[in-house]
Amino acid sequence: MENSLNNAPKDLGQNFWNDQYIAQSTGWDLGQVSPPLKAYIDQITDKNIKILIPGCGNSYEAEYLLEQGFNNVNLIDIAPELVQRLKTKFKSNSHINIILGDFFEHDGEYDLILEQTFFCALDPILRKNYVEKMANLLNNGGKIAGLLFSRIFEIAGPPFGGTREEYQELFKEKFDFKVFDACYNSFEKRSGSELFVVLVKK
Repeated sequence: MENSLNNAPKDLGQNFWNDQYIAQSTGWDLGQVSPPLKAYIDQITDKNIKILIPGCGNSYEAEYLLEQGFNNVNLIDIAPELVQRLKTKFKSNSHINIILGDFFEHDGEYDLILEQTFFCALDPILRKNYVEKMANLLNNGGKIAGLLFSRIFEIAGPPFGGTREEYQELFKEKFDFKVFDACYNSFEKRSGSELFVVLVKK
């Protein structure tokens, strides 16, 4: 598919991300569920909603969702090494579906998509495609909930940052802004550099 993750600049394709997991070079990994997402998950009452976590990484959020009784958790990542680890880790749990694939080529219908370090890992040229794909994957009234960096990084990414104004312009056509605020409960090392967002598909 044109403009898919595999067609992004060469060093951000499948081999790049797979090599990071093989080398355990995962500096973005918090080692725990992200505190803002944990708080968001805690207030969801319907445990039957269909959830997707794209660019899922080590999936602490997925593990927490399962612990809290959610029964339709879906993960997708482009790195075969990671996906194999996750399939081994969750092999006895029937409430989780783990997909090796490119987010931009994925088909499905979801009530909620959790955003945790996926948007910032994509080359910025793919951001419009990201918004379009998110809207296509969500049911009517479906939501994106998660974190966006509200800072510009001095060193070329990933991660890639951005500004509040940039994100508003990017999402406004397809989504309503239910929550779009400076994050008050970020993981300590990211304090002061994140927005927490809940975006509702129009």
